Amino acid sequence: MTKIIKVLGTGCPKCKTMTGVVNEVVSENNINATIEKVEDIVEIMKFNIMITPALVIDNKVTIKGRVPSKSEVLELLS
Repeated sequence: MTKIIKVLGTGCPKCKTMTGVVNEVVSENNINATIEKVEDIVEIMKFNIMITPALVIDNKVTIKGRVPSKSEVLELLS
């Protein structure tokens, strides 16, 4: 089953770093996932996020306000 991953952020350096980490983990581990970058503030607010970046996996907010490590992202996707 394909995981749906959303990286919420307006394009700040931390948001870009999180996007890179998620992309690396998905490609390095051959994870079946769709990655979407959400930069629209209205869309971000629908998740009740007040601080970015945030990571949403299958419509569940898993991380907010910080950049996770690769191992943490892999654990969340496993």
